[in-house]
Amino acid sequence: MKQVKIGLIGLGFMGSTHFRIHEANPNAKIVALADVDAKKRQGDISTVIGNIGNSDNSVPLNMEGIKTYENAFDLINDPDVEMVDICCPTPDHAKYIVAALAAGKHVFAEKPLCRNREQEKEIANAIANAKTFINFGMCVRAWPEYRYAWELLQSGKCGKMLTATFRRLSPSIDGNHWENWFMDKERSGGALLDMHLHDTDAVCYFFGRPQAVTSIGRPLCSKNGGIDHVITLYHYGDGTVVEAEGGWGAPSTIPFEMSFQIICEKCTIRMMSEGFKIYWTDGTVETPELPATTGWHIELDYFINCILNNVTPDKYQNYASVSDAFKVVMAEQESVDCGERVTVQY
Repeated sequence: MKQVKIGLIGLGFMGSTHFRIHEANPNAKIVALADVDAKKRQGDISTVIGNIGNSDNSVPLNMEGIKTYENAFDLINDPDVEMVDICCPTPDHAKYIVAALAAGKHVFAEKPLCRNREQEKEIANAIANAKTFINFGMCVRAWPEYRYAWELLQSGKCGKMLTATFRRLSPSIDGNHWENWFMDKERSGGALLDMHLHDTDAVCYFFGRPQAVTSIGRPLCSKNGGIDHVITLYHYGDGTVVEAEGGWGAPSTIPFEMSFQIICEKCTIRMMSEGFKIYWTDGTVETPELPATTGWHIELDYFINCILNNVTPDKYQNYASVSDAFKVVMAEQESVDCGERVTVQY
């Protein structure tokens, strides 16, 4: 049976999540792992903590048959690796993406795309010259509830969209990760870039490019001014009201929330505490049956299948759309910094 041979870079929360997903996929085989932490290279992820999911990280990962590297470039140059899965801290995304594409590997890279506009240009140039496939971890596009809502809006059955609200609120992750890098603005970009980006991307995916953004935010637990909580209005110039709120500054005891409400002429689509429901204006309340899985599983399985079948992986994304969302969130940071509405430069 043909399997895609995967080299995984980084074994934090998302890396260990990807590890388990690939491990359970008969079409995938992890052949190499790179991480700077010697314990993680042995499969010990007992220190890994996430804000969603309930995996038991006290159980070591099965590393049998997996080559390990301290240096990720050595993994990229391993001839057995066909696909490089990048789950390391944000500032390193660009250099590994560029190197992996240059080495002729397929690439799946976790979000955010990179740390700044200069790195985004490097990635864009590398993709333009690549002959292999690349996708990014914009998992919300594939998450069952969000995907159902997107398809329903695309169908035209809802009528015109009037208002949309997205929320992504996490308990504090301060002190819970390698070198506490999420709390360093220069590394992570704060909750604005690392977590709120999911909803910025959803806004762009659902409704297209906003003309401008107005954002307010503040640091709560990050050092050097990282934005731990942000609220953004996305301006489309057509009378619609689209906004998103995200943050990770609340106490560690609160539950994680990801939710949305989209009010249209003919219905309101909600994923809230009552579950995922469609409230039609004729009084009908619809509760769609959805697969019991996550956007992580869907996006990774899809990418693996595309590699196996030599099919361009464009069902959920192309680079232009991922880049657009990155440019919007960069404009949000600028708006927070200057305290004014900012036109998005695409």
